[in-house]
Amino acid sequence: MPTTTTTWTRHHILSLADFTPDEYDMVLQNASRFQKDVLSRGTKKVAVLQGQVVTNLFFEPSTRTRSSFELAAKRLSADILNFSTATSSITKGETILDTAKTYLAMGTNIMVIRHREAGVPHAIAEEMDRLNARVSVLNAGDGQHEHPSQALLDLFTICTLLDSDNPHLRLLKDKKIAIVGDILHSRVARSNIWSLVTSGAQVHLAAPPTLLPQLFTSYPQEICSNLFVHWELEPALKNADFVMTLRIQKERMKEHLLPSLREYYQLFGITRSKLRMCKPNVKVLHPGPVNRGVEISSDLMDDPEFSLISNQVTSGVAVRMALLYLIGTTKFM
Repeated sequence: MPTTTTTWTRHHILSLADFTPDEYDMVLQNASRFQKDVLSRGTKKVAVLQGQVVTNLFFEPSTRTRSSFELAAKRLSADILNFSTATSSITKGETILDTAKTYLAMGTNIMVIRHREAGVPHAIAEEMDRLNARVSVLNAGDGQHEHPSQALLDLFTICTLLDSDNPHLRLLKDKKIAIVGDILHSRVARSNIWSLVTSGAQVHLAAPPTLLPQLFTSYPQEICSNLFVHWELEPALKNADFVMTLRIQKERMKEHLLPSLREYYQLFGITRSKLRMCKPNVKVLHPGPVNRGVEISSDLMDDPEFSLISNQVTSGVAVRMALLYLIGTTKFM
C-alpha cells in the first residue's frame, strides 16, 4: 500500500488545484476500501456517518452526480435532504445564502453544492466558516470552474484498471492521457488537469481553437510542465494510453463556436479508426451525458474492450463515499 505522511485535514473540497499527492492517495485508498468491503458485498451499508445530515443543493440539473452522492450518503448511513430549485423558495426571491442557512438550521452537517455560476460553493463555504457552523461543503460542479469529484472518480477508474488491489497516484506517471472536446466550457477538464499533472501523467488537450483558447497555454510551467495543447487531434492521440472525451456543451455556448456538429465529429469525434493512432490497449472515458455520434461513436461507447464509461459511473459511488467519509469524520478545531 502507498504510504501517506499526512492525515486528512480538509473540511471543504472545493478545488483540486492545491491537492497534494498524499490527499489523492487517501481518496483512492478509501474509495478502494469502500468498493471492496461495502459495495461489492451483500451488506451495502456502514454506519460511519450515522446521525449526520447530508444536503444535496443542486441548483442545476444532474443525473449521475446527484444520484451518486445520494447513494453514497445512504451507504454511509447518513440522513439525506434533497433540494430542488423548481420547488424551492428561490423561485420566490430567496437568496442562495439564505437557502443554505435554512438547511443549516435543519441540522445539516455536509452540503453538496452544484451551481451554474462559478464560485457559489466557495461563497457558501466562506459563509459557513464565518458563522462557525462546523459544516463541510463539497463542490459538485460550479460553472466553468471545477468538478472535483468527477476528476477523482476518473482518476480512480484509471488507477483501479492499472492496479485493482492497490490504486495510487504514481501508477499514472509518464502515461499519456488525451483530453478531447469542449474544454472551454468544461469544469471536468479543469479538475482533471490538476489531478493528472500532479500524477506525473503527460496530459494532452485537443479541440478546435474556439473550444481550446490560448488561456490553456498559460498554466504555470513550473506546475504544468507536462501539459500540452493541440488544435488538431492526431498529436494528442498518438501513442495515448487513455482518451477522455468531453461533451459539447451547447447550452453554455453564447456564440457560434462550431461550423456544425457533423464537422466536429469528422475532425474530433473519437472512433475506432482514430484510436489506431493510440496504443493498442487504449481505453476511452467520458464524464457523461454523452452525445452519441458527436463526441464518440455509438458503437465505441458501448464496447467494453475500449470503453470505461460504465466503470466511471460505478466508481462514482465509491469515490463519493470516500469524500463524504473523509470530510464527515474530520473534526473542526
